[in-house]
Amino acid sequence: MARDDSAGHGTARDTVSREQDRAPGTVHGAPAPSGRRLSASLARGIARATATSFGPYQSAVVRIGFSLTWLLFLLREFPHRDELYGPDGPWSQELAERLIAQNHAFTVLIWADGRAWFELVYALAVLSSVALLLGLRTRAASVLFMVGVLSLQNRSVFMGDGGDNVVHLMSIYLVFTRCAQVWSLDARRERRARAVRARGEAPAADRAGPALWAVLGLAVAVASAAGKLTVGWAVVFWGLWAVQGLWWYVGRRVPHGEPRILLDVVANLAHNAALLVIMVEACLIYSTAGWYKIQGSRWQDGTAVYYPLHLDYFSPWPELSQVLAAGGVMVMLVTYGTVIAQVAFPFTLLNRRVKNGLLVLMMTEHAAIAVLLGLPFFSLAMIAADAVFLPTSFLRRVGGWALRGRWALSARLGRRGAGAAVPRQRAAEQGAAEQGAETHVGSTA
Repeated sequence: MARDDSAGHGTARDTVSREQDRAPGTVHGAPAPSGRRLSASLARGIARATATSFGPYQSAVVRIGFSLTWLLFLLREFPHRDELYGPDGPWSQELAERLIAQNHAFTVLIWADGRAWFELVYALAVLSSVALLLGLRTRAASVLFMVGVLSLQNRSVFMGDGGDNVVHLMSIYLVFTRCAQVWSLDARRERRARAVRARGEAPAADRAGPALWAVLGLAVAVASAAGKLTVGWAVVFWGLWAVQGLWWYVGRRVPHGEPRILLDVVANLAHNAALLVIMVEACLIYSTAGWYKIQGSRWQDGTAVYYPLHLDYFSPWPELSQVLAAGGVMVMLVTYGTVIAQVAFPFTLLNRRVKNGLLVLMMTEHAAIAVLLGLPFFSLAMIAADAVFLPTSFLRRVGGWALRGRWALSARLGRRGAGAAVPRQRAAEQGAAEQGAETHVGSTA
C-alpha cells in the first residue's frame, strides 16, 4: 500500500510538472525569460483585441447619448433652422462656399442653393438621428448621422460651441464602432434570427438591408458623377459602401467560414481602436480645459464661477444663480473643484473606485451647468462622452431596470397579462442573450 501511495503521488507530481512546463511564462517549472513572458502577454492581448469588441454597453450608451443630443438640438431649433443653417441665414451661401474652398470641410448643403435641398438635408439629419438612437440599420444610420452633423455644422461654422465640437468628432468615431451590439433594434433582430435558426428553421430574408445599400450606392454614384465629392471623401464613402456589401455577401454565403472570421477580426480591431480614440478624446478635453483654466487669474483666485452666474444670457433661473453666487465659499469651492477634477480626471483611470466617484461628480457638474447656465446640449454631449468610462456592471443593471420597467408598464396597460414574472423572465433572457453576444470570433494567434 505504501508503494502504491508513493507511486500515486509521484504520478501527480509528474503531471503537475508537465503542466508547468507547458504553461506560458515557465521553462521546466522555472520562470521563463522576460522576453518570452512579454511575447505571451502580447499574444494574449492580440487574441483578445481581435476576438472581442470591447465595451459593447459603453459604445451603446455613447451612440444613444450623442444621437439623442443631436436629435433634441435639431428639434428645438426647428423653427429657427433657416436662420442657423439655411440659405437665408446671416452666413450666406457664397461665404460658406468660399470658406469650404479654403478649409476643405465636408458639407452637402453647398451642393445646391435652395430651400428644398436644405429641408431635405435637415430631414435626413433628423431621421438618421432617430435611426441611430434606436439602433435601426446602425451601420448605414451612423454614416448618415455623420453626414448630417458635418453638413449642418460646416455650413455655418460660427453657430456652434464646445458641445457641438464634441458631437462633430464623435459622429465620425461612431462610424467605426460596433455600437449596436446591445440595446438596439438590430440586436433584437439578430437575437430573433438566432432563435429561429436554433429551432432548425430558416429566418426570413432581409430585403430592407440590400435595398437600403443599393439606394445609398446610387446616391454616392450620382454625387461622384456630378463632381460633388472630393477624392478623399469619395474614397471614404465608396469604401464604406463596398465593405458593407462584402459583409452582407460573406454573411449570406459563408457565415461560418474564414472570410467571415477575417471580417469579424477587422471589425473588432476598428471598433476597439475607435473606442480607444473616444476615451483619449474625452481625457484630452478635460485635461486641456483644466490646464488652460489654471493659467487664468480668475481661476487662480477662485472667483471664475462668480461671473457667468451674473450674465443674463447664461441665467435661465436668475434667482437660483444669485443664491449660488451669494456664497463666497461655495463659489471658491466650485471654482477650485472644477479645475482639480478636470486636471486629475485622466489620472483617476488608474483606480476604478476613484474614477467612478469622479465620474459621478463630473456628470453632476454638467447637469448643474445645464440648469444654471442654460447649456443643456453641451452638458448632454459631455455626459455622453463621460459614459464611455462607466462600469459594465452598472450599465447592465440599468439595462435590466429599464427592461423590467418597460414590461411592467406594458403589463399594467393591459398589453401583457402574465403578471410580474414575465418582465423578470424576459429581462433575464435578454440579459443573457446580450452577454453572450459580446464575444465574437477572431484570431487566436
